[in-house]
Amino acid sequence: MRIIHLIFICVSLLAASCALAPPNPFGVKRHSGLYQVYDDCKCGYIDRSGKVVVNPQFDSCNEFVDGLAPVSIGDKMGFIGTDGKFAINPQFDSASKFSEGLVVVWSGGKAGYIDTNGKYVVNPQFAGASDFSESLASVSIGEKSGFIDKTGKYIINPQFDSAGDFSEGLAAIKIGDKFGYVDKNGKIVINPQFEYATNFKDGLAAVSTGGKYGFIDNAGKYIINPQFDYAEEFSEGLAHIFVKSGEETRNGFIDKSGKIVINPQFDSSGKFSDGLAWVSVGGKIGFVDKAGKYVINPQEFDNSGDFVDGVCPLYSKAIDSNGKVIWKAAKPTVCGD
Repeated sequence: MRIIHLIFICVSLLAASCALAPPNPFGVKRHSGLYQVYDDCKCGYIDRSGKVVVNPQFDSCNEFVDGLAPVSIGDKMGFIGTDGKFAINPQFDSASKFSEGLVVVWSGGKAGYIDTNGKYVVNPQFAGASDFSESLASVSIGEKSGFIDKTGKYIINPQFDSAGDFSEGLAAIKIGDKFGYVDKNGKIVINPQFEYATNFKDGLAAVSTGGKYGFIDNAGKYIINPQFDYAEEFSEGLAHIFVKSGEETRNGFIDKSGKIVINPQFDSSGKFSDGLAWVSVGGKIGFVDKAGKYVINPQEFDNSGDFVDGVCPLYSKAIDSNGKVIWKAAKPTVCGD
């Protein structure tokens, strides 16, 4: 969970999903079949075969959702269709990606929401705003956060010091220096008591107490006692955790019982996606399966990323699940070099 999205991070390595999929009431991301890649500091898109579909030409870009992707040219952002043409002209200072039919955009220091036609549904007015999740979005006015519906009406009035996204019917909120959870009526169902709290996933949420992370259920009961130096939400049945060893931190993975299934041994790691998770050791990135076995050995990549439908974009390269490079940049310059 990201407590309040104050700025859109342009480089994302995940993709969303196919338009021919079944009904999707809560806007769960599905794969578009297009992946962001960079060549000579310009962003474009390839398909699953590695064929360039949209030539690298944008200063930044993000994934396609609902047939539209946010891209930037200079200091303005707009949205392109899968043909690479602008469907919504660059005009925003910042923009997220579409979620449940709407997207957060920034203009003049304020956030609002537009639809897929580029029309404002909720005018820019918020100091902070997040994507819609389960039909509600957290927004902030002044120093307080609440939740609105898709018409911009407050369903839960601004009253929290920060607020996250709804997931499995609950959202993390912060009052003072403690985190708890509310339901969609704004009722506090898990009292603020944690130093940090994440989204619920598969019935569990990572929270911290006394500097240690564990996992609670939706009643606030610890299912996995606080014992890790850091933990994130579950993905595909496993969660990555950090354990300090002297001055060093090692990453590993646990299952839903709290059992360590992949021993902490990595410098850093990502979540499991398509049965694989990226891990880094000694500055090199590889991919392991759920037994902790390397499927793709650590090597030099410009970035880390997640597999989606058998493809992983890694900035100036894209690989398949066997580690085969299906696309590489003609000028693999990392922006900022």
